[in-house]
Amino acid sequence: MRHLAKYVGIGLLVMGLAACDGKDEKAAADNGVSSSQSAQTISLLDGKLSFNLPADMSDKSGKLGTQANNMHVYADESGQKAIIVIAGDTTNEGLDVLAKRLETQQRNRDAQLQVVTNKSVELKGQTVQQLNTVISANNQSAWSSVILAKVDGKLLTLQISLPADNQQQAQTEAENIINTITLK
Repeated sequence: MRHLAKYVGIGLLVMGLAACDGKDEKAAADNGVSSSQSAQTISLLDGKLSFNLPADMSDKSGKLGTQANNMHVYADESGQKAIIVIAGDTTNEGLDVLAKRLETQQRNRDAQLQVVTNKSVELKGQTVQQLNTVISANNQSAWSSVILAKVDGKLLTLQISLPADNQQQAQTEAENIINTITLK
């Protein structure tokens, strides 16, 4: 769990820094990224996890400077939208217990954290835990949806971070990604 908190913390830090960088999203969208592109299907962990990556995001895993091959990062050009996938260690703890611990750790780091939901959901026959939060810093907000699941007894964490200027739009966009997740 300590490693999970570390990686989610890194993800939140990346999103916080991206939210504060002041880049114009429209300018980033004009850098050759066409909105007419279709989403691509990402398959990880020998096909045990798949999801649709929005067209404006691409693989940024190699740009993090980390040697960990158990972490995959996908982001848009501005860095404000990101999906972070972490294949963790084997755990016997329940997903609800892990999510509650994660929520507590996030709240300890960010007093302004708003927990929207922390619930068990079913994705195509697999039970997962979903933690939705809003993080605010420097007059900017970021939506975070964290999906916790077990694949072959190992903890799998998928975090979707989006700008939350329009919280309903960010929540809908995150749900659209979540609804494409397939676990085997």
